[in-house]
Amino acid sequence: MTIKVGDKIPSCATLRIFGEKGPQAITTDELFAGKKVVMFAVPGAFTPGCSKTHLPGFVVHADAIKAKGVDSIICMAVNDAFVMHAWGEAQNAEHLIMLADGSADFAKAMGLELDLADKGMGVRCKRMAMVIENGVVSFMAIEPPGGIVESSAEAILKVL
Repeated sequence: MTIKVGDKIPSCATLRIFGEKGPQAITTDELFAGKKVVMFAVPGAFTPGCSKTHLPGFVVHADAIKAKGVDSIICMAVNDAFVMHAWGEAQNAEHLIMLADGSADFAKAMGLELDLADKGMGVRCKRMAMVIENGVVSFMAIEPPGGIVESSAEAILKVL
C-alpha cells in the first residue's frame, strides 16, 4: 500500500548518510521526529532528469524552502551513501541531507518502489516529494513516469 497524507513515515533501519567517518546509519526518528521536513526522492543519482532538473531546483530554492519553517530538506535515492555523497558534492547540495536507501527497503516500506530492471537499474523509488511534520505526511506528490512538475522545488514552495 502506498503511503498517503496522514500516514506516519515507516521506521527503516537501513538508511544511510555520509558522515565525517564515512557512511553511517540514521533512523527515521532522527530525520523526522519533532521536525518539519521536505523530502523528495529521485529514481537515481547522476541520472539526467534528477541531475539537470529535480535536485538543482531544491539546491537553488533551499533558502526559500527553509524560510517557510522547514528544518531540513532530504534528497533520497536507492543508491549507496558514497554515491549520494558524491552526487551532493557534484551538485553543490551539501546543505541538503543526501539520504541513501541502498536496498530500497525504505522505498518498499512506503509502497513507492519502482521496478526499472528492464532498464538495468533494478528496484528504485518513484519520483516524488513530501512535506513531513513530526513524522507524519502532510503533503505528497508522486510523479507519473517522466514527470518532474508536482514534486519540483517550485511546486513544494507553493504548498508550504
